[in-house]
Amino acid sequence: MSKTMKQLTMEFGVTRQAIMRKMDDNFRSKYVSKIHSNGVSRLTISDDGYKLLKQHFLSSNRVVSNEDVSYSNHVTHDSTTDTAMELLENQLVEKDKQIEKLQQSLSEAHKLLDQQQQLNLSTNRQNEKLLDTPQKTSEDASKDDTDVLEPTGDHYKGEEVKTPKKGLFGWLRR
Repeated sequence: MSKTMKQLTMEFGVTRQAIMRKMDDNFRSKYVSKIHSNGVSRLTISDDGYKLLKQHFLSSNRVVSNEDVSYSNHVTHDSTTDTAMELLENQLVEKDKQIEKLQQSLSEAHKLLDQQQQLNLSTNRQNEKLLDTPQKTSEDASKDDTDVLEPTGDHYKGEEVKTPKKGLFGWLRR
């Protein structure tokens, strides 16, 4: 009894393209025929063609079942692996020590920064207190009404002198 391409792919566990590659023109002319049913054409392979394809695919494509495969979780260690593991463990211990030292120095740096900020704050507060309290200085005592630098009300008769501005467009202001 002849078989369809779908039946062959299921049986051999290969794709349709793999089967088509094995069918040359000579094989097709001898063992393949087209059947039209319900508007669909299907390829059917005769019994002799089926046997030839079966020999090819089952000999080259041995299916391995799960029962034939045994899994092993046992890991073997040799002296090189042991040496490498010891080296890596020693490096990890050294890195842990370095991290601990860095954390300690970082903690000390935070303490010093906090102390510096507190010192700056207290200095700023003292400066504000000194600036807020009025104190008489020698400048205030020596200042009198006859100071020539400041104009005094109605007695100021000076003229304001304008100086011409110099610049790129200064010639326009003349």
